[in-house]
Amino acid sequence: MAEETTGDINQPKKDYNREMHTAEHILNQTMVRMFGCRRSVNTHIEKKKSKCDYELAQEPSQAQIAEVEQRVNEVIGRNLPVTESFVKRSEAPADVDLSKLPEDATGLLRIIKVGDYDTCACIGMHVENTSEIGRFSVISSDFSEGRLRIRFKLLPA
Repeated sequence: MAEETTGDINQPKKDYNREMHTAEHILNQTMVRMFGCRRSVNTHIEKKKSKCDYELAQEPSQAQIAEVEQRVNEVIGRNLPVTESFVKRSEAPADVDLSKLPEDATGLLRIIKVGDYDTCACIGMHVENTSEIGRFSVISSDFSEGRLRIRFKLLPA
């Protein structure tokens, strides 16, 4: 999963937001668990608001979207540690989606874990604990031609 940086992981783009990016990890895993879909197929993360697109067979109800928001906030509220480790691609955990990685990515992969909830290969920056994220809020969602777009922001806890 490629994140927008200035070429160095320690030099993020101007609007990079660790809290929002970590919330995106939790949202992705929530969508996978609730709908059996893949992680987002398109993501745009900004400090004020962000969006993720998911491929789904049918449009979720407003009640399901509200449940997504509730579940993400429940995970955030568990105050989970966010950790990193490095593994060879061939040794990546089975539950890590490697489909977005280039075929020639054969070196060490950086694996980010959000407690026992999510595990993902990622080069982005994250909070150390979900307690730093705040409250996740779905701003809006729309569904067209098999693609669900969720727009969200973070509010003070």
